[in-house]
Amino acid sequence: MRLTEFHELVEAQFGPARGASLLVDHVLTRLGGRTAERAIEDGVDPREVWRALCADFDVPRDQW
Repeated sequence: MRLTEFHELVEAQFGPARGASLLVDHVLTRLGGRTAERAIEDGVDPREVWRALCADFDVPRDQW
């Protein structure tokens, strides 16, 4: 998944303000206690970060 697509999915699912906040504030335990932004900076595939966000916020699996 490209980073552009990741950001589009986050915005579509959570809205622009909440999505932006989740990327920098929400800690993803599935990704070693990092925020989404930090995980991507550390080289984690955006698809894996997207799946971790979806799991934490009970997004239906068909939207992962």
